[in-house]
Amino acid sequence: MTETPSQVSAHGADRVELDGRLGPIAALRIRRPDAPIVLLVPGYTGSKEDFAPLLDPVAADGFEVVAIDLPGQNESVGPAAESEYLPGPLGLVLAELIGKLGADGRPVLLLGHSYGGLVSRAAVLAGASITGLTLLDSGPGELPSGARRQLLDLAEPALRQYGIEALYQGMEAMSAQTPAWASKSDKLKAFLKERFLRNEPAGLLGMAHGLRSEPDQVGALAHALRTQGTPCLVACGQDDDAWPVPLQRDMADRLDADFAVIPDALHSPNTENPTALLATLLPTWHSWL
Repeated sequence: MTETPSQVSAHGADRVELDGRLGPIAALRIRRPDAPIVLLVPGYTGSKEDFAPLLDPVAADGFEVVAIDLPGQNESVGPAAESEYLPGPLGLVLAELIGKLGADGRPVLLLGHSYGGLVSRAAVLAGASITGLTLLDSGPGELPSGARRQLLDLAEPALRQYGIEALYQGMEAMSAQTPAWASKSDKLKAFLKERFLRNEPAGLLGMAHGLRSEPDQVGALAHALRTQGTPCLVACGQDDDAWPVPLQRDMADRLDADFAVIPDALHSPNTENPTALLATLLPTWHSWL
């Protein structure tokens, strides 16, 4: 039976720790000496494992690939202050990491998924030197009204009052009623629970605030990309339920970026349809080098 792509998909990456300004950054890395580097940044409640189905194919196509946990996510340590998890402060962490990864002169291609896209944008605005930027299922600013934003509004008081374990139990109870949850393997369910409980609560709260308050900075990003001569790709699942597809298409137009819609995918093409996503990413990345 063919394995369904997921966070627990097998891959050949090594689990490593990278030096970060707020402490060690947990990462999955496939080294390719002298190859361009692809740096993958996850979204809210996500982790490096969100990119598990991409790691081996990206490396096989001639790239060194590094997927990280942002500070406070999963296996990366994080600060106690909620304000440190906004896109701006996390962008400084990411910009410094990019500088270290590219210190030997190799190109760094940056991909940010969802909230990781807002952080990646902040890294570029902080002066990160990259060869190309990919914004995957991300947006121009805060989440628009909808189910995902409503869930954040409900989760914040629950997390503050009852704690992270109680919050997860409530979320799991709601998920258990959906066919999507029932189709997940026991191994994947166990991973998702363990990962969520490893999150720094301040990180969950700070990032949730960022998702509900981040201003539209597309104009500033467009200026930075144009000034640096950095190409950009905006890509999203055809049924993205976070930032609407037309909004992301408009963002691409404002950035003078390429735009791609990934078929048969919602908010996470990296696990929902990695084959189609790779068919867009790999030739685009090679064209930037």
